[in-house]
Amino acid sequence: MPRRRTSSSTGSSSANPPGPRNRTPQPLRVRQRTFGDVVKAFFAFLALVGLLGGVPFVLATQAGWPLPTEAPSLQWLQQEITVGTFLDILTFVVWLAWAQFTACVLVEVKAALSGVGVPGRVPGAGPSQLLARQLVAALLLVGATAAGFTPGLSQLGQGMDGNQRGTVAAAQQTPGLFAQQQEQAANTAAALAEQASDAAAQAVDGSAAKQGDTKYYRIQPPEGRHHDSLWEVAERHLGDGRRYKEIFELNKDRVQPDGSRLAEASLIRPGWIMEMPGDAVGGELVEMPDEAADVSQDVQQQINEYARTGDQAEGAGGQGAHGRQGADSAHVSVPEQRPAPEQSAPRPEQGEQHATPAAESDRAFGLPEALLGAPLLAAGLLAALGHRRRQALWQSALGAAGGRRGMEPPTPTGDALDVQDALLVGADPDGVRLLDRSLRGLAASLAAESRPLPTVYAVWFSNGDLHLQLAQPAGKPPAPWQLGQDQTFWQLARSNAERYEDADTAAPYPGLVSLGTMDGSRLLLNLEAVPGIVSLSGREADRAAVFASVAAELATNGWSDRMTITLVGFGQDLTALAPNRIRHLDGIEDLIETMGAETRQRRGALGAAGHDSVLTGRTGPAQHTRWAPHLVLLAAEPSAGEAVELAELAADASRLGIGYLVGTGSGELPGAAWEMEIDEAGKLTAPLLGLSLDAQRLPSEQQRAVVELFADADPERGPDGPDNSPQFLVDLSEQGRPAVYARLVGSYEITGLETPDGERSALLHEALALLLLHREGVNPRVLASALWPRGVTDDVREALLERLRAWLGTDPDGSPRLRTDATGRLTLARSVVSDLDVLRSLYHEATQGDGADNRAVRGRLLTQALGLVRGPLLSDRPEGRYRWLTYEIVDAQLPLLVADIGLALSAFHLEKDRAEKAIEALGAALRTAPSDERLWHELLRATHSTGDTARLHVLAEDLLGRSGARGLPPRTEALLDELLPSWREGAAAGG
Repeated sequence: MPRRRTSSSTGSSSANPPGPRNRTPQPLRVRQRTFGDVVKAFFAFLALVGLLGGVPFVLATQAGWPLPTEAPSLQWLQQEITVGTFLDILTFVVWLAWAQFTACVLVEVKAALSGVGVPGRVPGAGPSQLLARQLVAALLLVGATAAGFTPGLSQLGQGMDGNQRGTVAAAQQTPGLFAQQQEQAANTAAALAEQASDAAAQAVDGSAAKQGDTKYYRIQPPEGRHHDSLWEVAERHLGDGRRYKEIFELNKDRVQPDGSRLAEASLIRPGWIMEMPGDAVGGELVEMPDEAADVSQDVQQQINEYARTGDQAEGAGGQGAHGRQGADSAHVSVPEQRPAPEQSAPRPEQGEQHATPAAESDRAFGLPEALLGAPLLAAGLLAALGHRRRQALWQSALGAAGGRRGMEPPTPTGDALDVQDALLVGADPDGVRLLDRSLRGLAASLAAESRPLPTVYAVWFSNGDLHLQLAQPAGKPPAPWQLGQDQTFWQLARSNAERYEDADTAAPYPGLVSLGTMDGSRLLLNLEAVPGIVSLSGREADRAAVFASVAAELATNGWSDRMTITLVGFGQDLTALAPNRIRHLDGIEDLIETMGAETRQRRGALGAAGHDSVLTGRTGPAQHTRWAPHLVLLAAEPSAGEAVELAELAADASRLGIGYLVGTGSGELPGAAWEMEIDEAGKLTAPLLGLSLDAQRLPSEQQRAVVELFADADPERGPDGPDNSPQFLVDLSEQGRPAVYARLVGSYEITGLETPDGERSALLHEALALLLLHREGVNPRVLASALWPRGVTDDVREALLERLRAWLGTDPDGSPRLRTDATGRLTLARSVVSDLDVLRSLYHEATQGDGADNRAVRGRLLTQALGLVRGPLLSDRPEGRYRWLTYEIVDAQLPLLVADIGLALSAFHLEKDRAEKAIEALGAALRTAPSDERLWHELLRATHSTGDTARLHVLAEDLLGRSGARGLPPRTEALLDELLPSWREGAAAGG
């Protein structure tokens, strides 16, 4: 929007460059009061006298005092209600109404006379206080100049005439969040307003300073939970809150006294100066009279300095510091408060040229794009899924007496397989690790300096660089963090973040959750820090996809310790993702009741602990046991009454560590602090926050597939679960000798292939190991993302696959050993075998095949299997490679398989009382599975069977030494009590 301009006296373009001219405030005359103003003030005076004095006079003389003159008794309650009693009650109500109105008048007068920019609110007096405000404003309009009622800098603001630009959105009274610099779409109404403003400026003869009074307003500090907002300023002084954007356009991008800038209508801070439109009225404004007699020199200087920022912000020809491109393009093109995305290319890996993110490469194979573009969510889901599968394996092992369910999790199919592949391709575990270590490291550094954690509204995450957006300035951050573009941004470069190690401190901001990306930067909103409710509008299906993504990431993310996530109105039960975190409630009534009780409990706990917020409670001795966030995701739309109750609960939620995300179909939700909208194209917008993101979503079909993956990992699923048969069985006969044999258990060795030359050998070996561990097939994109986690181009990936095919060669019948199945996944021929395949096949044949009914065969097969075990899986793998093993469970499967083989061979020997042979088998198994309690129990029993008490004592002492400070497991202690009652005496003597 163009500002007021002074007319040129020379017409020389050289002397007067295009664009706005000097806007330093000139001394202005006080606007003369019109006859209409006097009439309004007179009638306002009469109304106030009548209401404040006349009403109580009439009540006192005509109706009298309605309350009884003596204390009521029980007999009084039994008296009949007469007409007189009813009139007394009515009179008492009128007295109450008069008292409430009088309080409203006193509050408004006090605010006008004392310079308080935000009048207090009288409870339950909305219409009464509005009437009082209008009457007081009309009376004060002619009683004195606005400056006379607002002495001092505390009420400064700025104004501009002839600027009647309308708006289509309401500003929130809570301070805003995102000061990003994205270009705002120019609408037709704005263009018409600009044209009208230009026409008015050209029609006036003389400088703009002579057209009216320039007025100023200073943003007031919060009172209780109430924050000053441009909406309320416009409502008080312009008569219409929707005119807030006129104030915003006058002051946008101008340097404020604290050095920051107004970039979003919802982001205002106490102490900022606002220039006001020329028609602004009210006792909270300051005008600059001709001689500036009523304003100090300091005030004049600050006004002049602020006015000069307007000149700098616009600049000649639109080439100012903020890139404003003339009067017809009201946008900022250079990112300022939102960090610019990282422009450098990813660092090349071996064999990689011009790498691009894996999620942006080949779109084939039907992988869900929503998960490919959600690296933090994918990493969290994969880590949680791997943990669940490992947990299921151990539970299955401990329940062996009731029937084993097998060492292999079920192989997913259909949508579940596609989702698993998408998670493997899209996951960014390094990003999660950087984010977690950086935030915990920051918390540890602040605790070491005895500084509190600052309130963080959001995090921008771009290629490992972190930018924290604070609610308010918090001083200089601890090294290696640095200040960003202003005092409310702390930033950390990736190179510095990578230096952090794991810190023994509580997660400082566990409520962070990804909303989406913009220009390559990922936004994480801190839900528990929002001062109120965050609303999400849009179609139900689109909202549900966003809600599911938020819930899944909160449940599985790697940068939080503990939290509670309450879900209401979710079609898909997500409890399987994190049973210890997620709970579903049936309806909104249950939610209000539950959260009301928790809000009271947390408020009391904070007070008892002497903390002002959960952030201070997350430092110190109690950091790991208190103040876990509670995040409420309400996908169902509440009624108006329910929304009001939720708003009351959320009023103090940010201090208590409680966050609310509430869905609405209408786009308007009472009590919403921040409003967002999701459209069918997947754009998440928040106009008042300046946001336009590519939303992170989890559509319904992918929700079901994710839940299926987790449900299949549950050891209690039922009889349709996995059996003991491995996915791939090797032909153990002489005719089944493999053409290519790879030893993975222990050091990596390959027989049957020539060693590749050059630096590509490591890549080929790693690719083959991945294929050998997944006989069901590997998606080429999964293979590429495993070898090049930072991304790779299609040509590099295809070149590697061609080299891998050539290296593996063909079988005697001419068929390639590296094949592609009907779904496009890569598989190996049966002639390519690993020792892990042989190990599984030998154990299966010994326990379920020929060895099940033939003792001699069973013993031979089990002995051969145990002889294959040479150490941990891929024990000599190079550092920095094979990082995809993080998401595999083979490192948990192998020790359990070896333990099962050792136990079976021990039992085989004990059947013939060969205790020494059994002890030898158990010892061999313990070298690979040293933490398996079952092996130690069998070793104690086998040793006891020898009758050598001294040997049993030595074994008990060895077990005690291994147990450390935790002590022996209860079942091990019970077994020792049975086999060696004197072991405790030896333990006490040794301790």
